[in-house]
Amino acid sequence: MTTISPMGLGAALRRAYSTRDAAGLAALYAPDATIEIVDAVHTPSQPSVLSGGEALLAHFEDVFARDMTHDVETVAASDDCVGYSLRCTYADGTKVVCAATPTLLDGRIVRELGVQAWDA
Repeated sequence: MTTISPMGLGAALRRAYSTRDAAGLAALYAPDATIEIVDAVHTPSQPSVLSGGEALLAHFEDVFARDMTHDVETVAASDDCVGYSLRCTYADGTKVVCAATPTLLDGRIVRELGVQAWDA
């Protein structure tokens, strides 16, 4: 089980995203963690919600299987919360930007809200 300080989470996120390490990224989350995603398809009233380690790992594996790059930019940390921005670029040039706010408990992410914007 991976535990990490809020300050160390930025480096761990950068490493997992840049190396496409789905298992390493999933290890940063508690077994019962949830991710809520809001985007053009999943509105604030009906977000996509992923719950539990298996669902998160499957999501990360799907994302990392795509022909795209991932760059964690800004990371801001406090004792129990982290915020980060992620920029992605598909091979065809399509861009995606995500802003995420994970909540931490006992050194692991327990809840995360992500808001995504895609090129049309």
